[in-house]
Amino acid sequence: MQKQHIETSASVSTLQAVVAAENNQPVLIPERRRFVTINECAIIRPFSGQALRDMKFKAFDRKSSRGEVIPGNGTGVAGVWVQIGAKVLVDLDALDRWIESRRITRVDD
Repeated sequence: MQKQHIETSASVSTLQAVVAAENNQPVLIPERRRFVTINECAIIRPFSGQALRDMKFKAFDRKSSRGEVIPGNGTGVAGVWVQIGAKVLVDLDALDRWIESRRITRVDD
């Protein structure tokens, strides 16, 4: 059997599943995790690690040096961040809901 070059936008795990199926090997389906670290989230979602850390910093309302309230971005209220000691985890389900809530709908007149 000759190897074929396939150009696709499919993920690596999808391609591995296709190759395993062609070779009559069991297909391992990766477990979907609900909580990931910021660095892992930066790989699987369209945000950099720095952007995610900035979103965490701005999650809740805070006060400026003049005492004015700076509104947060809403990720804290949405439950996106789980902090255990120094470890910060991202709840992917909550992040996806928060992203969907920020969607701008276009109304054609």
